[in-house]
Amino acid sequence: MSILDAPVVHVTDTGDLSVWPRSARPSPSGDVTVGGVSLTEAADRFGTPVYVLDEREIRERCRSYRTAFPDADVVYAAKAFLCRAMAHWVREEGLGLDVCSAGELALAVTSGFPPERIVLHGNAKSPEDLRTALRLGVGRIVVDSTSEIARLAAITPADSRQKVMVRVVPGVAAGAHVKVRTGTDDQKFGLSITDGSAQHAVARILDQPHLELVGLHCHIGSQIATTKPYVAAVRRMVGLLARIRDQHGVTLPQLDIGGGHAIAYRPGEEHLDVSVLAGRVRAELEDGCARTGLPVPRLTLEPGRAIVGPAGVAVYRVLAVKRTGDRTFVAVDGGMSDNPRPALYGVRYAPRLIGRPATAPPRTVTVVGRHCEAGDVLADEVALPGDVRPGDLLAVPAAGAYHLSMASGYNLVGRPPVVAVADGIARVLVRRESLDDMSRRDIGL
Repeated sequence: MSILDAPVVHVTDTGDLSVWPRSARPSPSGDVTVGGVSLTEAADRFGTPVYVLDEREIRERCRSYRTAFPDADVVYAAKAFLCRAMAHWVREEGLGLDVCSAGELALAVTSGFPPERIVLHGNAKSPEDLRTALRLGVGRIVVDSTSEIARLAAITPADSRQKVMVRVVPGVAAGAHVKVRTGTDDQKFGLSITDGSAQHAVARILDQPHLELVGLHCHIGSQIATTKPYVAAVRRMVGLLARIRDQHGVTLPQLDIGGGHAIAYRPGEEHLDVSVLAGRVRAELEDGCARTGLPVPRLTLEPGRAIVGPAGVAVYRVLAVKRTGDRTFVAVDGGMSDNPRPALYGVRYAPRLIGRPATAPPRTVTVVGRHCEAGDVLADEVALPGDVRPGDLLAVPAAGAYHLSMASGYNLVGRPPVVAVADGIARVLVRRESLDDMSRRDIGL
């Protein structure tokens, strides 16, 4: 059984480790090891806040996708988290890469990632993004607007053809929060089937001699825990593929259904079972193509969070404990500058006291950050031991995705380091951002 197929455990015990990396092991001293490395020792060695990534967990999750989708292109969504080591692991495990900017693209290629296995996304790609993609030889560019078609065609070298896909809005509502639902017409991504924008973009691309339309793309949202929306999206995309064939005499060979696969952030939450997803998507794709007389296109999918999210643990040190009215606030040395997701989406986490055994019953507290913002909340109304105090360590699991990649320079605190662990060895992948790093960008008076 793969790690993504493991049953969800419904518990209320704060000692539950079901949403932690599979290598996580508690100790009688109150510590937890991940990848054979003590989190307490990692905090002492590298400082806090610190992100700890389980390399084996990431690799196993890559393999789970390759096993579930053996005949598809699995491309890792770099926006979830990207560094040179991550690009290296993904490449070694046989995945492609999905990037959204010239910066992500350049980092990947200079790390040795084959550009032909890279997909470039973005609803508003800059001229630099497009020029960099062409110069480096990106495998596919996903077109997100009609204006982008002319812009890309104008800069594509005359002796070449760039492979492109059209991002389609299939009219499927899915996602854990309104801000991450991208499959409907009321958001900024893609071209609608409903108003004909997608069909118009297809016709425009087919008229461009230096652009090669190889398929359609859709991404319906994020943190989706059921297969039903994906099945609905595939059905509508196959219908559009059939209409393109009938109207233009062109059979497109590829279909990209995006990512957005849910993980559990707290014990008892649902996650998307990738093996079930594979079976149902494959069945719908084959049935739909049989009904319309289409050959089955090659499938692409773009998991990001589901690969790196559960592999990460964030470790903070408690700076203060304050009781205000009926509430208890536990303030730590990080916050919204290294994890803005609770403020943006109301995401809920399950922090755990580590480094010492608890000596008091649990009580409900709110874990907050150090920043000058009332919304700087990392975990609202969670159970922690009643004796939590300054100097203690708190570990937050499921912290591998959209933490450091969305981090900011708020209050000039500096972004945390990323440390990889495997087989009892810890090594720095991304160093801590220093005051010197930040001051160098300030030119002065």
